[in-house]
Formats: sequence, structure tokens, C-alpha cells
Amino acid sequence: MKIMLITGGSRGIGAATARLAAKRGYAVAVNYTKNRAAADEVVAAINGEGGRAISVQGDVSIEDDVAAIFETVDEKLGTIDALVNNAGILDQAMRVDEMPASRLEKMFLINVIGSFLCAKHAVRRMSTRYGGKGGAIVNLSSAAARTGSPGDYVDYAATKGAIDSMTNGLGKEVAAEGVRVNAVRPGFIDTEIHTLSGVPDRIARTAPGVPMLRGGTADEVAPMILWLPSDEASYVTCSLFDVAGGR
Repeated sequence: MKIMLITGGSRGIGAATARLAAKRGYAVAVNYTKNRAAADEVVAAINGEGGRAISVQGDVSIEDDVAAIFETVDEKLGTIDALVNNAGILDQAMRVDEMPASRLEKMFLINVIGSFLCAKHAVRRMSTRYGGKGGAIVNLSSAAARTGSPGDYVDYAATKGAIDSMTNGLGKEVAAEGVRVNAVRPGFIDTEIHTLSGVPDRIARTAPGVPMLRGGTADEVAPMILWLPSDEASYVTCSLFDVAGGR
């Protein structure tokens, strides 16, 4: 049984990915930072359907936590075959000229540095350079990396632009070591992250600007994420895949 670690796997796209991964035969580690109840709910649903899953607490922006996350997965499930770098935050809609440094520091610490730290510990387990058998890393970027998200979340968009660059660079760095690195760039997806950012009607408000005239769902993003670590994508790396309704 292959093993997948999903950071921020307790809700939204992460939770949908965890459920689908289990259905496709993965043992799943569902990482969370604070909401243990939500993570345990995802795990219980998977285990209740005959799958195998565990919840693992840890803040991806703290390297000691990241090390502990991976060590727990090693102990309880085994060495991971796939990492989904899904953990990330979105703050209140705001113009750049209103953003305090503290907001920017937190945004980049979690969305960018967190993904780098998790990738680092994954590579050390997957790469043939370290005696690993290979594996796949899927980063969660965003269509905002292309659009810039002006007037709302330019800082968030910038972190996702960094994830795109990381995907390209890291993918080339480890391509000959059996590790493939790709990114999925969702568009307007109907998850609670918009409510938490203070714009609960964001999907409805932005739908007219999407060629498909609607927002997407987490369950529509998860299949693309699951395709990338699969054997069907064995010659795919350093690539970005939009799931954004044509936007």
C-alpha cells in the first residue's frame, strides 16, 4: 500500500484529496495544525470505509514540527510515496498599501516556507540520492499566481507565484533522483477559506468572470492531484495544471 501525506488535510481540498486517495488505495496521513476534530472526522470516515488513515498534528512553518510529522508517519504508516503540499492560508481581502508586515510574514511563512520544509523532508525520504525508491510531490498553487488577485490578495497570489517557481526548480533538481514535482492551480473553489477571509460570497460574486460561469468544488480538484503521483503521470514533472473553469 502506497502512503500519502497531505498537509492541511482536515478541510477543503485537502480533505477531499484524502478521501479520494484512500479510495484509490493509499494509506493517508492527514496533517492539521489546530482543528483536531476536523482531521479526526476525515480519518474516521476513511477508516470506516475500510481504508487506512491517521491524523498528524504539526505546524508546517516550524521545522521541528515538520520533522515530527514525517517521523510520526514513518512510525505509524511507513515511508511516504507522495506528499501533497496543501497547507496554506488566505487573509482578509486588502490592498497592498494597507498590508502590515506581520500579515506578509505569516503568509509567506506558511504558504511558501512551509511547502519548502515539507518538500525538504520528503525528498530526504524519496530521493535515490538518500537511498529512497522515488516518489512524487504535488504542490497546491493557485490561478491567482497568474492573475495577481489585485485589490484582494496580492500577497497570497505572490506566495503561489513562489510555489510555481519552486515546483519548476525543485522538479529539475530531483528529476534524476526518482522524484517528480508538479503543481495544481485551482481557481475559485467553493471552500470555507473564503468565509474565513471575510468574503463568504466570493464564489458567487466572481462566477460571471469564469468562462464556465461557476466556481469549482474541492471534489473537482482532488482527481487532478491524485493523477499526478500515479503511474499514468510517470513522465510528468516540473508542470503546472490549472483547475479553474477556463479562467
